[in-house]
Amino acid sequence: MNKQTTRLIMLFVCCCLATSVSGKELLQEFKGSSGRTTPEFEVTAPWVLDWRVTSEFQKSLGFQVDLVDAKSGEYLGKVVTTKWINNGVRLFDQSGRFRFEVSSNFANWTLRVEKLTRQEAESYTPKHGD
Repeated sequence: MNKQTTRLIMLFVCCCLATSVSGKELLQEFKGSSGRTTPEFEVTAPWVLDWRVTSEFQKSLGFQVDLVDAKSGEYLGKVVTTKWINNGVRLFDQSGRFRFEVSSNFANWTLRVEKLTRQEAESYTPKHGD
């Protein structure tokens, strides 16, 4: 084997190890540009919603996400609300089958449901004042 091939193999192995050390796992991703209810998803705690909103119409933007129990349809609370191009992460310590109800005006959005390890969840620090 030549040096370049050996380096590529070592780089690949390192990348694989780095990926396996992190417990964050993408379970579901939803994208849209209008309001809708997402398909249901099942997750065990802890998990995060990693969200992103963009728009070409910044002065007219409106975006809200509510969490709903997929089986009963019970409203579980407001998860995100913004009138600005924005992004963020919301930590959950509740397992179950859920759906998101998205209200969106002039916004392109992405919602990523990611499973965390308990250690990763404990390292999250809430952002205050929003």
